[in-house]
Amino acid sequence: MRIHVINPNSTASMTDQIARAAEAARSEGSLIDAETAIGTPVSIEGYSDEAMAVPAMLAAIRAAEKRGASAHVIACFDDPGLAAAREVATGPVIGICQAAVQVAMTVATRFAVITTLPRSVPVIEDLVKHYGASARCRRVRSVDLPVLALEADPESARTKLLGEARAAIREDGVDAIVLGCAGMAELCDWLSRETGVPVIDGVVAAVKLAEALASGGFRTSKAGAYAYPRDKSVDVAAAR
Repeated sequence: MRIHVINPNSTASMTDQIARAAEAARSEGSLIDAETAIGTPVSIEGYSDEAMAVPAMLAAIRAAEKRGASAHVIACFDDPGLAAAREVATGPVIGICQAAVQVAMTVATRFAVITTLPRSVPVIEDLVKHYGASARCRRVRSVDLPVLALEADPESARTKLLGEARAAIREDGVDAIVLGCAGMAELCDWLSRETGVPVIDGVVAAVKLAEALASGGFRTSKAGAYAYPRDKSVDVAAAR
């Protein structure tokens, strides 16, 4: 099966990191089709960035469907345009936040999310609530670093991430950590060894969930709100 992984921002080096995590997670027989969105913000840090990233992301998903994609992964923890992506796709579309949260609720009783900038905290809190996990997520924490600093200043990122993870275990009483940015994917195993608790990367979680849904024959329902967008040319012609 072909799993299409789209990085909604335009930073190719981040896509490379995401692709490495996805390749390591894929099952034998799965093909990872990773790509970078074109003409979008270099990082997604807020609602405006999300909005600017969605049109190119939807175009990429449409193109991947024509290439035979079995499922799609949106590799940004804000899950930008997730509902819209499900409208245009036949195969299942998985956001890495939703996937990570679902895994966390399965393997732990309480978890914390650690993200990049403080401005991302309320965005993720709202997503956690939307996914029905507020009672299990004790806190969304921030390392107060821009997304691109994860690559530009990796030592500082590792130090701050480990500090927040240990504080979450000590102060919030959690037994799992969710990494709240796709750019943190390669720190997952290291952080789990350092903290002694499961650390969940959304890219890995989403790839495994995408494979499970696709292999099970599940497709996105087109009977209701996720129906394909209507062809408005008919309406335009009728109005003339």
